[in-house]
Amino acid sequence: MSEEDSELERLKAKRLAEMQKNLVSKKDSQKPPEQTQQKPENPRDILVKVLGFRGLEVLENAESQFPNETRIIVQKLSELIKSGEINETIDGGKLMTLFRSVGLNVRLETKINVEQDGKFVSLSDKLQSSKDDD
Repeated sequence: MSEEDSELERLKAKRLAEMQKNLVSKKDSQKPPEQTQQKPENPRDILVKVLGFRGLEVLENAESQFPNETRIIVQKLSELIKSGEINETIDGGKLMTLFRSVGLNVRLETKINVEQDGKFVSLSDKLQSSKDDD
């Protein structure tokens, strides 16, 4: 066998190895992302996905006022969501009721707006302006 033939065979073998490697990596990249990387999801992220109207606001207030207790509740809620026992949207009212039922009185900033001259103003501003008028 001549030197050129052996060089050609070596190049063919190298090219075949590259093609097999590319084929394997292409199959790996076509797998769904869940199969290629199995990183556990953060319990808070699981809960945030199912929160509805004002749910995130209640959760953030609870986290700032009762960090340790809220962490435990979030963990348990995420387990119930993952298991399918909770499959509905949790709005702020439901979350507030849950926190209160376990003895956590989460406080939210409350604003009452009233209409004055076609605009909405806070009740405190309205009372202040009516006091000034007297």
